[in-house]
Amino acid sequence: MNPNAVTVSPVQTKADQKAFIKFAWTHYRGDPNWVPPIRISQRELLNYRPHPFYDQAEIQTFLARKNGVIVGRIAAIVDRAHNEFHDEQRGMFGFFECIDDQVTANALFESARKWFAERGITKLRGPANPSQNYEWGLLVDGFDQPPTFMMTYNKPYYAKLITEYGFYKAQDLYAFLGMVKDLETLDPKLAFIADEAERRFNVTVRPISKENFDQDVNSFLEIYNRSLPGQWGFTPMSEGELRESAKGLKMLITPEMTTMAEIDGNPVATVFGLLDYNPIIKKIDGKLFPFGFLRILLGRKKITKVRLISTNVVPEYQRWGLGIVLMKRLVPEVKKWGITEAEFSWVLESNKLSRGTLERGGAKLYKTYRIFDYEPS
Repeated sequence: MNPNAVTVSPVQTKADQKAFIKFAWTHYRGDPNWVPPIRISQRELLNYRPHPFYDQAEIQTFLARKNGVIVGRIAAIVDRAHNEFHDEQRGMFGFFECIDDQVTANALFESARKWFAERGITKLRGPANPSQNYEWGLLVDGFDQPPTFMMTYNKPYYAKLITEYGFYKAQDLYAFLGMVKDLETLDPKLAFIADEAERRFNVTVRPISKENFDQDVNSFLEIYNRSLPGQWGFTPMSEGELRESAKGLKMLITPEMTTMAEIDGNPVATVFGLLDYNPIIKKIDGKLFPFGFLRILLGRKKITKVRLISTNVVPEYQRWGLGIVLMKRLVPEVKKWGITEAEFSWVLESNKLSRGTLERGGAKLYKTYRIFDYEPS
């Protein structure tokens, strides 16, 4: 028997689960740009702890070993909400990590494909950790800086491992970086559009309320699910998923970095930003307990970068400039906080409207992520 042969086995025990998660720490040791995941969140997203995403999904994780040493991992995910919404049978792969060895990567993909085939699924997409509503995409350009909060990071050779197996590009996702100082010279046409939209619709804007947090969360979910069905790859987020995400993020949300727009008292648009907690998460090594969470809360005022995660406008008010109205309210807030950089991520390659607005506003494309598809020939 060849001692260097690759063996792939399903994760079945608590020890396997621990090894699956721990492999990332071993694999990225010494990489200055890698940021460890928040450990408790990672266990939930892998279904090692209960998470409402898996009310409508199934997952199987796998470990690859060579000579008894773990050299790779992958998750095979059936997202039934995606398949129902898109009327297709497609499997998602995610949480992929691998040494720079095509044989190992192939063995991982083969194991995932076999698991999917047993469920009548032959089309694949990924990486999804575990879906489009969480961490999504493979970094293919922009390895010179660490990722921002809740964005992915990986070794530069991963794209080659994935394409050599037979995957092909399905869609790119872009991250744009804007410098707050450049807002002083904002394109006057954008300012005019914002002023006209406010006048035409009598828009009122406010931050998300922590006092009425649950109500605003419900409004956000409705706007989010109504605004995005036309976007490539979109799958609605369930109420349970949103509440779980909101519960985890409630203490991390700073109302100053959010805006809710209302017309006639009805919420019609939101922008949702989160401070880039990654430098602190790196210092605490992904451990929230016993003191990691406290360090995050105490250190937040020193954070100078924000990630604008989601800008959503209900369909009947899209293309009327409400997205710019949302951002306009944020400008004095981020300057007052001391924010110097804002990342807008991610933006679909096919979303020409958002891309054009960001470019006109002075934001620069600085990272590219990719979604891959696979279909048997």
